[in-house]
Parts: sequence; C-alpha cells; structure tokens
Amino acid sequence: MSTSSVLIVDDDPDFVAAAQAVLEREQYRVISAYDPNGGFAKLEEETPDVVILDVMMGRGAEGFVFARQMRNDPRFDKIPVLMVTGMSERTGFRIPGEPIHPKFLPVDEYIEKPIEPEHLLARVRQRLAMRTAGLAQRSIAPAE
Repeated sequence: MSTSSVLIVDDDPDFVAAAQAVLEREQYRVISAYDPNGGFAKLEEETPDVVILDVMMGRGAEGFVFARQMRNDPRFDKIPVLMVTGMSERTGFRIPGEPIHPKFLPVDEYIEKPIEPEHLLARVRQRLAMRTAGLAQRSIAPAE
C-alpha cells in the first residue's frame, strides 16, 4: 500500500477526476488544484511526492511558470514534475524528443494527452522510485 501523495494541477476537471481515480485505485493520496495559484497553495500546505502539471491553463502556458516557481524554491525544487498537455492537438506545437534546456522547461518528464491509465501509473511509479533512490533525471523526451 502506497502512502505517496500526488498533486495534480490541471484546469480540466475531467482529466483531474480520471487521473485521481486511477491513482487512488493504486492507493496514492491525491491532492488537486484547477489553476496555478491553487496549485501553489496546495504545494505549500502539503508537500507532495510527485506533481502532475498541465501546460495550458488560464491565459496561456501557465504550467511553465508554475514549474519555474517550483524549481526556484528550495522547498520544492527536488519534487518530480510530470508535465502533461494536449497542446500538440490544439496548436500543432510539439516539444522535440531531445533534451530541452532546464530553464525553459524545468520538468522531469513531458507526456502528451490523452494518457492511458497504466502509462500514467508507470510514469508516477518510475519518478517515485527515482526520487527514493536519490536520482534526479530530467528527461523531456515525449513519453510513448
């Protein structure tokens, strides 16, 4: 039984509900917020073990700003961040499969929506295992 917690910051309530159901089925404790301000408030209330973060929220790519705030705060800079988005579907913009400078996209992994439930669980498990082992690895190649 897991006691790990996952913070989901996404303005899509359907995605949050679906991801929460998948994660809770595996005994993860899920905290959720629907915008960056709420996400940061939740982050300060209870430090999660992993963050699942949407790119496009509010007036644009506010997920990038949120990720940068996390990485600039020593309380949160080691928390793994899985960035999720349907951005390529809506805009045609794709993050290339090669590493991106961490100041531009300071996340551990980038995953495109829609995400299969088992794939989401595998990514969360992997990041938790790496964090437990003390391995920091930023891998921005889009997950397949």
